[in-house]
Amino acid sequence: MPHPLAPTAEDFLADLGARHLVPPAQAAALAEAARTAPFSINPELRTLLYLGITALAGGLGALLYEHHERLGPGVILTFMTALLALAGWYAARHRPAFTWGVAPRTSVGADYALLLACLLLLGIGGYAQATYGIFGTRYGLATALPAGLFLALAYRYDHRGVLALGLTALAAWVGVSVAPRSLFDLDFGQSALRASAIGLGGGLTAAACHAEWARRKAHFGPTYLALGANLAGVALAATLIDGWDSGGAQLVGVVGLAALAGALYWFARRTQSAWFLVLSAAWGYFLVTYLWVRLMVFSGGNEGVFLLSTGYFVGSAVLIVRFFIGLKRRVLPGGPVP
Repeated sequence: MPHPLAPTAEDFLADLGARHLVPPAQAAALAEAARTAPFSINPELRTLLYLGITALAGGLGALLYEHHERLGPGVILTFMTALLALAGWYAARHRPAFTWGVAPRTSVGADYALLLACLLLLGIGGYAQATYGIFGTRYGLATALPAGLFLALAYRYDHRGVLALGLTALAAWVGVSVAPRSLFDLDFGQSALRASAIGLGGGLTAAACHAEWARRKAHFGPTYLALGANLAGVALAATLIDGWDSGGAQLVGVVGLAALAGALYWFARRTQSAWFLVLSAAWGYFLVTYLWVRLMVFSGGNEGVFLLSTGYFVGSAVLIVRFFIGLKRRVLPGGPVP
């Protein structure tokens, strides 16, 4: 399915007709063929299948939880393990050949069987921990093991859904390892937790840029960047705000957000992605506005700075509107991205 901002067949035909490269009658026939061509609903069907697998796993968990006293832990774990083995066997039987590009699909159901197996594994681990305490108080181990396994499976089976599960588990492991009590008292303002979020987010952002640059699982890049950029951005913004009087925190926040906005801009240009271009502009605008507010505060209410600030906010609002108006032109394949 074409990107909603990508040029259509009618756009190409109009351009060819304007340059007199295609006769009008032939252009009209080609345009009619494009309008009457079958419409693919493959992305919609795949989305529904992913939602169905997720709902199946969630419904199965709720059903077993409701009847766990009558069935007993042994029966429940045996049933879930058997279902996990069946799904894993089917996925392994139809696994694609490994490639650094997009692997050809050998079965429609193999992707969803692998996703179901991974969700069942999480369910088994959580239920076994709650019932038998197999990990004791080593909560980090309960997240580190699935994270490593899911990342390995994602590369072997070329599965972006499993990659997202692995990255989520990795983020949970970092949070539990650095500040385990933050999960219970909701104290996410700790400097150690922010530092770990910046490190993990920066690492995922670097992994996305490397995948795109080296062309090794380049289609994994958006998944890495979607989590990494937002995780690092939020942590860096919190560092700037909470560390207002700390020169070291200010330096880390300013340099980090500038680097993040630059990495997002580079990735957006490489992939012609409107979404990451918007993210780059958003974090860049946050950084510039933050620095401007600091200038206003340090000026001590100077009238000239106040008047300039009024112009800054009005002018930036106009630039934001122009940015979104020109967004389509900027992300067209082969088009200029200044």
